[in-house]
Amino acid sequence: MTATGGLPALLIPDPAPVRAFLEDGHAAFATKIGAFAAQDVAPRPAPDDDAMARKEARALLTLLGGGWLEPIRSLDWRACCIAREALAAASPLADAVFALQALGGVPLLLSRGAPVATRWAGEIVAGRAMAAFAMTEAEAGSDVAAIATRARRDGDEYILDGAKTYISNAGIADVYTVFATTDPGAGSRGISCFVVPADTPGLRFVRPQILSAPHPLGEIAFQECRVPAANRLGEEGRGFALGLKTLDRLRATVGAAACGMAARALAEAVAHAGARRQSGKALAEFQLVQEKLARMATNLAAARLLVYRAAWEADRGAARVTLEAAMAKAFATEAAQRIVDDAVQILGGAGVMASHPVDRLYRAVRALRIYEGTTEIQHLVIAQQLLQGAGGKAR
Repeated sequence: MTATGGLPALLIPDPAPVRAFLEDGHAAFATKIGAFAAQDVAPRPAPDDDAMARKEARALLTLLGGGWLEPIRSLDWRACCIAREALAAASPLADAVFALQALGGVPLLLSRGAPVATRWAGEIVAGRAMAAFAMTEAEAGSDVAAIATRARRDGDEYILDGAKTYISNAGIADVYTVFATTDPGAGSRGISCFVVPADTPGLRFVRPQILSAPHPLGEIAFQECRVPAANRLGEEGRGFALGLKTLDRLRATVGAAACGMAARALAEAVAHAGARRQSGKALAEFQLVQEKLARMATNLAAARLLVYRAAWEADRGAARVTLEAAMAKAFATEAAQRIVDDAVQILGGAGVMASHPVDRLYRAVRALRIYEGTTEIQHLVIAQQLLQGAGGKAR
């Protein structure tokens, strides 16, 4: 998504408004990755279809493997938020590549000591192996406990049978972090997590699934897919907890990506409003346009504060950040949708041209309100946390 009109500098996340939640090194990192996003990511042509997105995702992984994935290794959630904010402003696909390396890699990093985790985690963070997070199924989206993919123990192996859908990097990933039930009668307590290399016999890429914004998404299937028992992460039946812990940490970073897209849309809108003249004066002189810009900026500021508060809580060692992460994701993604929509309105005809960054953002931002837990699910989580805490802060 090519930068326009002085935007490269604006791709650097501004640490000042959220400074209370950051360490000294975070501001320096924001400057570095913002410059990288502006110089090396933003000028790359945006893919026009699924095939191009798959090829570009691999190229972007190589770029990010030059040290920009290190916040994932260190589990520095504020740095991950800064990275996703900068990358999403430059290229939603680059942000997705970062996010998938984190989603696929964090369960391994949280399972320190497991040989299979050691084998793959370094490759994922170095960008040498593309990761995928295989949890969602046709009948198990928000209801993760309904996972039907089965993993049957057979000596020193497990045999996986089932299917996964809406899997990012399906068909191009080198390794999949897979959630399957080892005890169907135990519900969520029967789910285990496995590391499955893409070349494992019995693992098959079924088909791509085409999103409105080009993105490597698809279905995979397991048929008599034999996986060594050593490829299980943690104890049998503890996969659901591992998956939730991963999502708990990464959910705030989805909000950060939303902030990055919103910041880019706001910058485009401000630039257009200042340059475009209508009825003899700049658009920026019209009070209705000013009201839109003011609302956009205020929503973005509030979203960033919620995002970095949640990441700060995680970095300081909170056992759970369920409430904070749910608030951050719900508010930031909904706010970003409104901000991008307002940007389209301010740009008028230019804002609905398929080649314009704002139109690409309009298509890309919509999915953020759905994946890793819909806004509606986040609202339920927030309410449950409040009720469980009897009016206090629930963990």
